Amino acid sequence: MGISPQRLALTLALGFAIGCLPVVGVTTALCALVAIALRLNLPAIQAANYAAMPLQILLLVPFLRMGRWLFSSSAQQSLQNSLFHGFSMATLRSTGSAAGEATGAWLLVATPAVLLMTLALTLVLRRVPALATADEK
Repeated sequence: MGISPQRLALTLALGFAIGCLPVVGVTTALCALVAIALRLNLPAIQAANYAAMPLQILLLVPFLRMGRWLFSSSAQQSLQNSLFHGFSMATLRSTGSAAGEATGAWLLVATPAVLLMTLALTLVLRRVPALATADEK
């Protein structure tokens, strides 16, 4: 109540994009921090985050591959090799490197996706009568 269609659209777009982050286990806290920092609707951003969770799992491998391609890295190959030879610092390093590369790929995709989702959702949400009155305030 009292939220403009643009602000709600941004909230949902950010929650959905963050929900697709290829680092499992951090999206809920990250959404909460973003909502607090930008003064967005916390339940709405978390709802969008939870809606995106199946996509997070589906997009994990594509983001890993895209990150490896973007950064011309062999981190994924060394990760696979080190996983078969037991846990070591090399495994930890490879995992961190692969996660960083996947996050870089996600950032490249998420930025325009948030802009497009915000625009599309704003158009849709302006047609909701309860939100149309909030836009006029």
